[in-house]
Amino acid sequence: MHKPAKPLEGPDTYNDQIRIVLVETSHSGNIGAVARAMKNMGLGNLWLVNPVSFPDEASYARAAGASDILDKATVVSTLDEAIADCVCVMGTSARGRKVPWPVIAPPDAAAKASQQSEAGQVALVFGRENHGLSNEELQRCHFHIHIPSNPDYSSLNLAMAVQVMCYELRMHYLKGLEGGDGSPYLKPMMAPGDEGWDVPPAPVRDVEGFFSHLEQVLVDVDFHRRDNPRQLMTRLRRLFQRAGLDQMEINILRGILTAVQKSAGAAETAKNTSKAGSTAGEQE
Repeated sequence: MHKPAKPLEGPDTYNDQIRIVLVETSHSGNIGAVARAMKNMGLGNLWLVNPVSFPDEASYARAAGASDILDKATVVSTLDEAIADCVCVMGTSARGRKVPWPVIAPPDAAAKASQQSEAGQVALVFGRENHGLSNEELQRCHFHIHIPSNPDYSSLNLAMAVQVMCYELRMHYLKGLEGGDGSPYLKPMMAPGDEGWDVPPAPVRDVEGFFSHLEQVLVDVDFHRRDNPRQLMTRLRRLFQRAGLDQMEINILRGILTAVQKSAGAAETAKNTSKAGSTAGEQE
């Protein structure tokens, strides 16, 4: 038996106004994978039209912690039942119909679905694994969603196609939060000074102190000559400044340099001691 899953944190992203509809899914494991994709992105309203096998252990095994989505899934016999109360229906489809139909890309489909969900239920419909939705089923849809995959290998696994749309819905939702693209969920964290970085950027005086220390160590170990510097320090300066060091990183690097100096000094002392002992032996 499947283990109880943790519920979604509070209401889902769209308060169940957007439903994912799977038509005649033949492999129950795909239903579980779809449930997982939905929960990853904060959606929880799953409808199943005449699945070959559901519920079963394969679907719950593939859900991997999203069994609550399966527990409350609605199972109906026909697509008409699944979309009867919806104000907008979108079906995934490849291009190339004899009669052109409104086609929309995933990001635009997410925006349209989000907008329409304020007025009522919205259905995103996904077809069978082997041949998708029939022409008759596609004609039930207001829009066709086309995922622009590689034309030489365009077939997506059912759960992958659902994941694409759930991701786009999630991104649209996050961008609509207070702060928009600058919300904590979307704001990049790339370097010291960015929100969320654990240590402040190293000030110039500390970075310059590191470069002086580095140059001295390179001289100490006979790697660098001040009288013939070439461009060594210039290139090392460019490298470390490109990295954008924080204060902790500067401290670590300075500690490494100090350890190198101590080790080099100890080796030099041992070398001089060995020479002195050898000379004394020769004198005897």
